[in-house]
Amino acid sequence: MPHDVSLITTIAAALGFGLVFGFIATRLKLPALVGYLAAGILIGPATPGFVADTALAGQLAEIGVMLMMFGVGLHFSLDDLWEVRKVALPGAILQIGAATGMGMALAHWWGWSLGGGLVFGLALSVASTVVLLRALEERGTLDSFNGRIAVGWLVVEDLVTVLVLVLLPAVAGALGGNASDAAHGHGAAEGGLLKALAVTLGQVALFVGFMLLVGRKLFPWVLWQVARTNSRELFTLCVIAAAVGIAYAATVLFGISFALGAFFAGMVLRESELSHRAAHESLPLRDAFAVLFFVSVGMLFEPAILVEQPLRVLAVVGVILFGKSLAAFALVVLLRYPAGTALMVSASLAQIGEFSFILAALGISLGLLPHEGQSLILAGAILSIALNPVMFLLSDGLGRLLGKNKALAARYARSTDPLAELPMTTAASKLEGQVVLVGYGRVGRNIAEALTAQGIEYVVAEQNRELVDQLRQQGIAAVAGNAGEPAVLIQAHIHKARMLVVATPDTFHVRAMIETARALNPDIQVAVRTHSEEEAALLRNERAGAIFIGEQELAKSMAAYITEKIVLNRS
Repeated sequence: MPHDVSLITTIAAALGFGLVFGFIATRLKLPALVGYLAAGILIGPATPGFVADTALAGQLAEIGVMLMMFGVGLHFSLDDLWEVRKVALPGAILQIGAATGMGMALAHWWGWSLGGGLVFGLALSVASTVVLLRALEERGTLDSFNGRIAVGWLVVEDLVTVLVLVLLPAVAGALGGNASDAAHGHGAAEGGLLKALAVTLGQVALFVGFMLLVGRKLFPWVLWQVARTNSRELFTLCVIAAAVGIAYAATVLFGISFALGAFFAGMVLRESELSHRAAHESLPLRDAFAVLFFVSVGMLFEPAILVEQPLRVLAVVGVILFGKSLAAFALVVLLRYPAGTALMVSASLAQIGEFSFILAALGISLGLLPHEGQSLILAGAILSIALNPVMFLLSDGLGRLLGKNKALAARYARSTDPLAELPMTTAASKLEGQVVLVGYGRVGRNIAEALTAQGIEYVVAEQNRELVDQLRQQGIAAVAGNAGEPAVLIQAHIHKARMLVVATPDTFHVRAMIETARALNPDIQVAVRTHSEEEAALLRNERAGAIFIGEQELAKSMAAYITEKIVLNRS
């Protein structure tokens, strides 16, 4: 050929094989990510046949990391995290500690160094946000309370991992890694561990301060100016340039990782009113480079380890699928949340993904993690992601089993929870002819305000315990728990209620709520919120009462406003 086309060849092979194997994986009811990893194994140096350029693939993977972290920052919401902080924050930190301890114990048993064990344990402790979000979307539980807890839990894990990525190079020398490389990267050549940490944290503080004081005003303003040109190409270019440019500048000027720079780029652009458009416009490119990232990770995998070290692979998979899940289940229950929530979180954490790969690559570059450890992490990721749907099925089965055993359910979910029962001081006048309002989110809150304005009594049934506690402090009758469980509706005095209003986006348990309500109160009226026409059709067939679909109600309101204005202008 007249010129070098290795970059084109690598991209074409990665995207082409990624498409084929991703398609096969989805047809087998597996996440497409499994197919991307398999494509990387096929074109990697560990398998015969065509081998892509691993150096170029590594650089493309870096861009993939930037854009993925940018997407995480763009969707990061402190408000959502704050809502579930009391379970997600302590739960995630303690679970990371437990899983890291399990990984370090395995590494110590295998004769690895302390630093290698630490990186290995951390890589096994953090689940994939990409895999979780897609799993929750497929199940229709992303906007449910349990879904928000699971996402909040992983956001905390992501933040802890970002902190680890920043600090690990600074402490690599003390852990037996490449001290000179770590010190050079962070401007602490001979100052020891404390100086390296101080310099690292100082650089991060400078970068964060700059982004919060200048970036959160400057970059949204630039985005708005570009949007005013009405050029879709320029807008998309501005978003991608901000993601990659800020990440690169963060590394060159402040000495921190591409990942952290891109994460903050997403966070500051979230301040813009155009953040949703920025996420939408950049999504295709982010997805394309995410494929390149996962394919490049697959290229590093050595399939021979499945034959040479099968017991070690099984041990790693055991920690990911069962060790982390059991620790998470115990923590959620100890925090006095229902067993159903604990099962959801447990299934959500039973996999590892992109951050584990980033940690493994950093551990290798710092001389901490042996190459065998990277292969074990990759094997654990591929197998756990493939088996994650099975873990959700097991979670559902255990949830149904627990639901049938009322005594066991009460023992785990409600026996010591004062918020699971209405206070004895609740006035009897509030518990007769009232509305039972399930869910106190944005929709439920507006309904509650309208009921209050009309002097109509109501009782709130809400899974968020902190929210229930706040409502009680305001003098509002509220009970904590999943209204799909009969005990929750009984506590809300459904047998004396005038109407059941389901305002939660979680429609998974709606039928159970309606069945319980009508069994205890045959004359009760029902109003249900749903997002799906298919779900609405099923509910109509079961005579669920009044059904409201969000898009249809919005269209009706807009149409009424438009016609009213036109009629007024004519007159």
